[in-house]
Amino acid sequence: MSRFTGKIAVVTGAAQGIGAATARRLAEEGAAVAVVDLTADRAKETAAAITGADTGATARAYGCDVADRDAVGELFTSVADDLGSPHILINNAGVPRDDLLFRMSAADWDTVLAVNLTGAFNCAQAAQKYMVGQRYGKIVSLSSRSALGNRGQANYAAAKAGIQGLTATLAIELGPYNVNVNAVAPGYVATAMTEATAERVGLSAEEHQSAAAERIPLRRVGRPEDIASVVAFLASDDASYVSGQTLYVNGGAR
Repeated sequence: MSRFTGKIAVVTGAAQGIGAATARRLAEEGAAVAVVDLTADRAKETAAAITGADTGATARAYGCDVADRDAVGELFTSVADDLGSPHILINNAGVPRDDLLFRMSAADWDTVLAVNLTGAFNCAQAAQKYMVGQRYGKIVSLSSRSALGNRGQANYAAAKAGIQGLTATLAIELGPYNVNVNAVAPGYVATAMTEATAERVGLSAEEHQSAAAERIPLRRVGRPEDIASVVAFLASDDASYVSGQTLYVNGGAR
């Protein structure tokens, strides 16, 4: 498929997991991809995997702290200069700092809200300047099943619920300019983040995934590629009449 030929995509948190899978998927379908992570060195492996696949795909690695408003503005200026005006923004950058409410530090609360929610706001605000001007854009942000509430994740749950409110609002504001804004809320996905969770509770990644799969109707945990395929749909013109939505991708879990 070539749904993204001629399109410029910015994917944050793209060094690993869902972000890396999404960057690869968009590139496979023709997009030139700005692979963004906290540092350019972290993003280089994903960019190299895309450009080294002998497909003629274009990708460049960029470093940016998405919680830093000025740094985000500089990022989008660089992307526009290097690749062209962005058509697609995937807000995937995120960090967990799990703990129970009575133990959660102010720093852990602030960090998670700053990266997961304010980071998405910063990137959307920077991207919309290009999208509104060209009367075309797709913004897809990563929420989470945790937005519905999850023990030990007051900060993460609040940030991911905030993504859903931000998405609905931006869809209203940007819709008149032909900009679609949606969110994807994954359930359990096998990533470095869930491996760290397993380690924290004293289980191997395999044990943790097996226990999670027993509670999922499809009887397996998600893969980054499962989420990337849904993100790609929402970023494509196949979803041109879908906006303001949060799509849960969790194997049928309730």
